[in-house]
Amino acid sequence: MNNYFYITTPIYYVNDKPHIGHAYTTILADVLTRYNRNIGRKTFFLTGLDEHGQKVQQAAEENGIDPQEHCDQMAPRFKELWQKLHISNDDFIRTTEDRHKKVVKDFLQIVMDNGDIYESEYEGLYSVSEERFITEKEAESGDFRDIKKLKEKNYFFKMSKYQDALISHIERNPKFIQPEHRKNEILGFLRQPLNDLCISRPKSRLNWGIELPFDKDYVTYVWFDALINYITAVEFNQGTELFDSWWPVSYHLIGKDILTTHAVYWPTMLLSAGIKLPNSIFAHGWWLMGESKMSKSLGNVINPMDLIDDYGVDPVRYYLMREMVLGQDSNFTMESFIQRYNSDLANDFGNLLSRVTTLIKKNYDGKIPEPGEYLDSDLQIRLKGESLSSKVEILIGEMRLNEAIEDIMQYIRTVNKYMEDNAPWKLVKEDKVAAGRILYVAGEALRLGAVLLSPVMPHRTGILLDALNALNTNTSWGKLNPNSMLKDHEPLFPRIK
Repeated sequence: MNNYFYITTPIYYVNDKPHIGHAYTTILADVLTRYNRNIGRKTFFLTGLDEHGQKVQQAAEENGIDPQEHCDQMAPRFKELWQKLHISNDDFIRTTEDRHKKVVKDFLQIVMDNGDIYESEYEGLYSVSEERFITEKEAESGDFRDIKKLKEKNYFFKMSKYQDALISHIERNPKFIQPEHRKNEILGFLRQPLNDLCISRPKSRLNWGIELPFDKDYVTYVWFDALINYITAVEFNQGTELFDSWWPVSYHLIGKDILTTHAVYWPTMLLSAGIKLPNSIFAHGWWLMGESKMSKSLGNVINPMDLIDDYGVDPVRYYLMREMVLGQDSNFTMESFIQRYNSDLANDFGNLLSRVTTLIKKNYDGKIPEPGEYLDSDLQIRLKGESLSSKVEILIGEMRLNEAIEDIMQYIRTVNKYMEDNAPWKLVKEDKVAAGRILYVAGEALRLGAVLLSPVMPHRTGILLDALNALNTNTSWGKLNPNSMLKDHEPLFPRIK
């Protein structure tokens, strides 16, 4: 296994108000990063903001301020949300930063020097909302707003030149585009003739962008600029060893709506520049309310801030990770959130902690009892626990996070049943040593489950592990120290009435 794990979210549009879609992708990247960090890999997690283009320029004009000032006002909303959501990103990139402008210009010059950029006049339909030229077919689809006819001279990238090389790469590398149905969608798209990509905008129409290094009258097309952020952050072409350590990226996490830009534009750009292609581009589904995608324009956005303020960060992280099958759409309802919280977190997880700690405090002076000699029923819990971490590693490696979480929760349910079957609250009156063994096994199983769930719920599992005097322990069995004192803790997951 490569010891370096580099993961990215899309860089979000600075104009957007952060919503559950942004939160989901960023939490997903955070969970994968924390998990890989826990198993000893070096991790680099990048998120950030896309701050150029027509929509940013227009919003700034409407507010009567400079575009940079507009971006500076908007950016903190994302940073504040990521802090609130316990996001452990290593870098936060903004495309208006000097380090990024330099890399974009270097990249453009490399592609130009390789003979892959030419000037041409173009007449076609332009979608202001998407900031790109679109085909007649796309215009008829109804998915594009603010369409106007434009005729202008621009620079074009020879994307078509790399069509066959890209098809061949996708076919040779089955994990390059995930899930499978998205890979097939892109292969279908690439079976049609591929147009070259317009990569400039005349300053006479749009000046809020990165100037082309070979023509000062033009700025770089916003998508060409934005995609390059993924190599800016790991110091492409900066004369350091950082780039060779981290690139190619392990995962570009994206929403399915930006699949073409990431799975066609970006790889062909990299091929032209002679840079290795990403290991995997993973397109997840959308969060829906009813049947429509959550989006700002439809006004049906659930603000994750509101949920956090009402129920806490970790329950929201848990719900988002547990509910969505990666690659498919998922429906958000308050009913399903409350049901998932009460059944998994309050009843199964929180209840086990309070049972174990209450009995130890009452009968063992708050000290973790000795395990003694295991019986068959105890060994069953231990063996299941020891095999759980490798099962979880496989599932997370296959991006089946909801199944990994469910396996951990099934284990917790098994431990709850073990407690019911052995009833240590009764047994302690007759055989304190045997009851102590059961409480040790249940407590150790709970500790192990908490360590495995810590990437999903870093804060609440931290409280649990601290209560058991087991912070910074791993998934090996037996890390709960007999005779160590339990610490007091608040109820971990109070039921939602």
